[in-house]
Amino acid sequence: MRKKFASLFIATLLIISVMTGCTKTTSAPFQSDSVKKGDYLIYVTTDKAAYEPGDKVTFTLTLNEQIEEGTLLVRYVHLNEVVEEEEITLTGEDAVTWDWIAKEDDFKGYMVEVYMKDKKTIVDHYNIAVDVSSDWTKFPRYGYLADFYELAKEEQQGVIDKLNRFHINGLQFYDWQYKHERPLKLENGKVADTWLDIANREVSRETVENYIAMALEKNMKAMNYNLLFGAYENYEEEGVKKEWGIYRDPLLENQDKHPLPESWASDIFLMNPANEEWQDFIINAEKEVFQHLAFDGWHVDQLGDRGALWDGEGNRLDLSTTYVPFLQKAKEELQVDLVMNAVSQYAVGYIASQAPVSFLYSELWDSHQTFSSLKDVIDQNYRYSNNELNTVLAAYMNYDLSDSMGEFNTPGVLLTNAVIFAAGGAHLELGENMLSKEYFPHKKLSISDELNNQLIHYYDFSVAYQNLLRDGAIELSKEITISNEDIDASERAERGKVWSYAKEKDNKEIIQFINMTDATSLDWRDNDGSQVEPAVKENLNVTAETNGKVEKVWIASPDFFAGSAVELEFKQKGDEIQFTIPHLKYWDMVVIEYK
Repeated sequence: MRKKFASLFIATLLIISVMTGCTKTTSAPFQSDSVKKGDYLIYVTTDKAAYEPGDKVTFTLTLNEQIEEGTLLVRYVHLNEVVEEEEITLTGEDAVTWDWIAKEDDFKGYMVEVYMKDKKTIVDHYNIAVDVSSDWTKFPRYGYLADFYELAKEEQQGVIDKLNRFHINGLQFYDWQYKHERPLKLENGKVADTWLDIANREVSRETVENYIAMALEKNMKAMNYNLLFGAYENYEEEGVKKEWGIYRDPLLENQDKHPLPESWASDIFLMNPANEEWQDFIINAEKEVFQHLAFDGWHVDQLGDRGALWDGEGNRLDLSTTYVPFLQKAKEELQVDLVMNAVSQYAVGYIASQAPVSFLYSELWDSHQTFSSLKDVIDQNYRYSNNELNTVLAAYMNYDLSDSMGEFNTPGVLLTNAVIFAAGGAHLELGENMLSKEYFPHKKLSISDELNNQLIHYYDFSVAYQNLLRDGAIELSKEITISNEDIDASERAERGKVWSYAKEKDNKEIIQFINMTDATSLDWRDNDGSQVEPAVKENLNVTAETNGKVEKVWIASPDFFAGSAVELEFKQKGDEIQFTIPHLKYWDMVVIEYK
């Protein structure tokens, strides 16, 4: 061994005081601050992104060196309750693999806590989450792929393995298609070996097929991207008719189109989703896709509010009303998962309440610039869908910064993810790289090791606590105050304050604390990468209203102790409760459980 466990100056055997003297552990024997996380436990993975109830989950833990003596304590925790634990004796390996049979309860998230022990002393700690869900659309965690040129299998597998560590359970295959009106290029009845996409980039059939197969092995779903109303300028050569189009004028002289760079294959000309002949044409083209490629669903795109429009007969057209009947027909004929982009929330009321979509997806632009608007969209979508569908936000970070080479700004990304995840949403951001523009292959910014490691904690957190964050909790009107002299709480995102709000589910109240005290801006996009890392706020004295006898209070954060839950001491007097939050960096979640 590199050094003896005793040299780590462990103060206690099982540390009870974790974050301050006001805390105590619920499920986790934490280490003290003298333990340097990562001295022994380097990285842990699961073999899949999500699991069916009763599935075997295989973990692989990489150790910093061959450990000749020591024990792993592994705890399987749902929320703050241990459901199972085991010990694994180390015998000189530099990697350890073990299995766990997932519980039979469906749609549950777990935090798997791995502790390194020397005898009874905890010397290192690493967590990973597990999602046990029979349907990925209940808790969608959406990623993307955008490069389909000829790639070595090893390179493709590396991309999928990386996304698997973030528990990405669905992949949008962006711009994989040949033409929008003819997505699959066939030659002699077979899929062509290669074709050019709309940006004249080469697409390899083998690469697409390999990615689909690799995703399936990880229990990720593969979604075929395409507009519902797009066609190339020479669309008549493919059998599309001009009278199916949508027009900018009643004389039908100016067909609506989405202009693209001259070096690309074509501008995109728009068709009327309500036209039954167009419906038949594009749905049959999609049938061809599903017959030849093992995609699981169709990611249906639109282009937002197009202003005043006319159909091919010169009648005024309300584009927002055309999406639902189109999607209903597509679902009936294709029988696959459908997801539709609500660009800047255009037509989202119709889509959420009437369309057969598996979850909601909103691409946000200037009309939704602020942190508060992120939560508003997620809440709005949930209400529109009768409290049934979760939301994925396409929210592109560091937009202007990415015009030049560099790195994503870690504080900006983490603060935005804290807001999205706390509100119950997911963030479309991870693929071969991270998204900064609406054109997914754009990748001038890289992800630093620091950001990557912190994002792992955030995604673990969103999975482990999905039953509180994304599983039917209802907004709760609740007065929350912080009595520290220099720190105030606010119900909305405000610079210089802690944003705090509450939801309730069953016998639990879930209170989110998001640190805006050092925020340089309330614009989530962090366009120029100027958002700063917040100073850690310590010992926040919180008073909150209560509505019954409190049994326990606990806290969890992706910023501390890898997201493990810790009980807090509290005082209840009348209809108020008081507790102290030991540390707040970006985001803490406090749960009050009633008897």
